[in-house]
Amino acid sequence: MMNASKIALVVGANGGIGHEACLALKRHGWQIRALVRTPPSERNAHGITWIKGDALRTADVLAAAKGVRIIVHAVNPPGYRGWDKVVLPMLDNTIEAAKAERARIVLPGTIYNFGPDAFPLLREDSPQRPITRKGEIRAEMERRLAAAARSGVRTLILRCGEFIGPHAGNTWFAQGLVQPNKPVKTLRYPGDYRIGHAWAYLPDVGETMARLLDRESELADVDTFHFGGYWLDGHEMAEAVRRATNNPRIALRHFPWWLTAPLAPFMETLRELRKMRYLWKSPAQLDDSKLVAFLGGKPYTPIDEALRTTLIGIGCLSSPMTSAAVTT
Repeated sequence: MMNASKIALVVGANGGIGHEACLALKRHGWQIRALVRTPPSERNAHGITWIKGDALRTADVLAAAKGVRIIVHAVNPPGYRGWDKVVLPMLDNTIEAAKAERARIVLPGTIYNFGPDAFPLLREDSPQRPITRKGEIRAEMERRLAAAARSGVRTLILRCGEFIGPHAGNTWFAQGLVQPNKPVKTLRYPGDYRIGHAWAYLPDVGETMARLLDRESELADVDTFHFGGYWLDGHEMAEAVRRATNNPRIALRHFPWWLTAPLAPFMETLRELRKMRYLWKSPAQLDDSKLVAFLGGKPYTPIDEALRTTLIGIGCLSSPMTSAAVTT
């Protein structure tokens, strides 16, 4: 690679995937710069160089990217607000910075860019015929990255299912299946209990990115991997949550989609969630055979441990240390 220094820029480091990318890359010996709208008060908190800036400003991204080898593009507008207006311009700025620095872009991908015609097993080269606007934008992001390869921009895409994790933020698990900051009494499942769903534990996603980048020279100029994560139907997810909480009495109920209809016109987050309902009606499993072969094994934390850490992180479960402190 052209740059001698091992420096990575994470755009959107305050988000769930950006946060975990920072931690994982740092563990793997990278110097981390984090471009965020609101940096912590301490400029070098957690051993990371925090840079205040806006991913929509080309100059901010170019300045933050000086001398980097990797740019992790993990930025998203909060609460889906203005998604169709800002996502592509933000990516264009990252592409410009990568061109200037001859850096590789890392994109955390999703399955939104696939339609039902590609189900039930999604491979890296499955046809992308999305049926939602958000899916169309996701597909366009990948097309722009492929086109940028003609200008020397290398890309790594890691497509994932629904996120879980202690810093996952506004996700289906944390906002739909359970209620944050409350003990879990009921699991509200958005689909048929018998249909499987793909889940990705964010710390594992960050670690997988770092492991792939450890072998960056072996990657294609535009390389894509599917992160299989956990494949669980509603009954299996409920049983895993019961084990993680040590509470066999947790009930499994259907998510009340009917309640979202009257609120959707006034809440952009709900409108977008309703549009993605098709992903809960049919199985859409990520084939991770390429990733497993490349890494030499499955990089997934046991589901009970992942769920327990997630539930502690979102305030649904007390940590062992907290419980010990209360009883002493």
